Amino acid sequence: MKKLRILLICFFSFTFLCVNAQNFTYPLYTGTIPNSIHKGEPETVEVKDITLLRKVQIPDIAVFLPSKRFATGQAVVICPGGGYWVLAYDLEGTDIAKYLNSIGVAAIVLKYRLPTNENCVISHKAPLMDAQRAMRMVRANAANWNIDPTKIGVMGFSAGGHLAATLGTHFDSGNKLATDSIEKQSCRPDFMILMYPVISFVDKSLHSGSSKALLGENPSQELLNLYSNELQVTADTPPSFIALADDDNGVPAENSLLMYSALRKNKVSAELHIVSEGGHGFGLGTGNEHISQWSNSLRLWLNWLNKTK
Repeated sequence: MKKLRILLICFFSFTFLCVNAQNFTYPLYTGTIPNSIHKGEPETVEVKDITLLRKVQIPDIAVFLPSKRFATGQAVVICPGGGYWVLAYDLEGTDIAKYLNSIGVAAIVLKYRLPTNENCVISHKAPLMDAQRAMRMVRANAANWNIDPTKIGVMGFSAGGHLAATLGTHFDSGNKLATDSIEKQSCRPDFMILMYPVISFVDKSLHSGSSKALLGENPSQELLNLYSNELQVTADTPPSFIALADDDNGVPAENSLLMYSALRKNKVSAELHIVSEGGHGFGLGTGNEHISQWSNSLRLWLNWLNKTK
């Protein structure tokens, strides 16, 4: 009887935790997905030391909400990296969401279409369309999710950092004539968090793999300039937090420096952290106190940002 009682307590405790986890997944689009054509290409999940998603067919958002008691009102749309070929969905997505929840920040992990998929009509437009839609969705649901609609940022890692920076430099205030209420919302992020990001496709420090994946083998100079986000920064670009490792051999540090310089030139508030070790793709940096300090710096920056708005 005692064992049964313990088992019942464990079962109901687990059920209570599941009910109160406040994690939901929503498709980005209802009905027809724009800029998409069905090719029968299967979406795949590869689980090894990290979870990789390939050939995303139906883009969605996974919503992670902190307890209301400790919620700051801030929210972050997270764009996992993977060179625009795959999505490092846990390392640079759900793991980050759980950390943000621990400091009272709502987190929305974006599963976006990859330009290397066969289902994209105009390949380079698909990731940005999905990121813009995600930002609009979060803003439209802000009241339901206990989020301040003026405190919604975007965060991206590596190529996901490029997508985040693209969203932060290619936004609009919404279509007020749209029949879809979500499309009426602004897709401008209120802040950006750029983690070892790809930024430029014209500078000598460019990450050629991301450029080819997004724009193809022989893109026009116009497209290269359009997606070189250091060239797209204006005074309306959101305040930014940038972190990377000095020994990053994947995406040269000059990408982050170009973005930081462009932000300063346009008098946009920016914070830059360069840690000596970590290489590329360190995520939370768990297990290395030196590398992992970026997350505490981010916490302090978000607290500061919350007070200034």
